[in-house]
Amino acid sequence: MDVTIYHNPACGTSRNTLALIRAAGIEPSVIEYLQNPPSRDKLAMMIADAGLTVREAIRAKGTPYAELGLDNLDLTEEQLLDVMIASPILINRPFVITPLGTRLARPSETVLDILPADGFKGSFIKEDGEQVLDPEGKRIV
Repeated sequence: MDVTIYHNPACGTSRNTLALIRAAGIEPSVIEYLQNPPSRDKLAMMIADAGLTVREAIRAKGTPYAELGLDNLDLTEEQLLDVMIASPILINRPFVITPLGTRLARPSETVLDILPADGFKGSFIKEDGEQVLDPEGKRIV
């Protein structure tokens, strides 16, 4: 299965998402988006395909969000996209693209919605100790 993750290795959610993809037996294409951000068109497409608004895809925590006044509701989606491309740290992560769909994997187990369920062979526990998959590889609800 062809899977791409827009990844930040410093982010626990991103690391957990990458580990879940690999636990499914898939080696994804890993794009460290802070060094290699998507094009503006690609970012807009990922956001739309994930069923989000641009505002929902902006990361506020640990970014210049407040300093840039991005909480201003008068800003258009086009303006927000421009700022996200200029400062990729504002792109929330991780975005994952598979043939089954695109998701902003927050929380990380959201990625399970777009991975084949039969690929998991055992349990999966996130970095914080939360169990996501049981010993049979089934999602814990």
